[in-house]
Amino acid sequence: MLLSLLADLVLAVHATFLLFVVLGGLLALWKPRIAWVHIPCAMWGAWVELAGWICPLTPLEVDLRIRAGEVGYGGGFIERYVTAALYPQGLTREIQIGLGIAVVAVNVIIYVIAIKRAQKGHPSSGFSLFRRTHR
Repeated sequence: MLLSLLADLVLAVHATFLLFVVLGGLLALWKPRIAWVHIPCAMWGAWVELAGWICPLTPLEVDLRIRAGEVGYGGGFIERYVTAALYPQGLTREIQIGLGIAVVAVNVIIYVIAIKRAQKGHPSSGFSLFRRTHR
C-alpha cells in the first residue's frame, strides 16, 4: 500500500513538474524570481524530449508500482488522467521532438514578453535585470 502511494506521489510530482516546465514562464511574469528556477527546469524538460531520454521519475514510478505488486494503472484520478498525459500511447520520436520544440517556443515567447515589458519600464514586470536605464 505504501509503495503504491509513493508511486502515485511520484506521478503527481512528475505531472506538476511537467506543467511547470511548459507554463512556469507565466508564473515568472507574475513573480520574476521564479525564472531562476523555471529556466533550468524548462531547459531540462526540453532536453529530455529533444534527446529522446526518459525522465528519471518514470523508472522510479514504474519500479515502485512493480514492487507494490501492481501490473498496471488502476482507475483512480491520477492514473486515469495524469498518466495518459505523461505516457501517451503512440509516442514517437517525432512527437517527442515536437514536444521539446513546443516547450522551447512557448517559453521563448513568454520571456520575450517579459523582457519587452521590463524594457518599457512596466512596473509589474519585476524583470529589472532587463530594464533599460536612461540617463
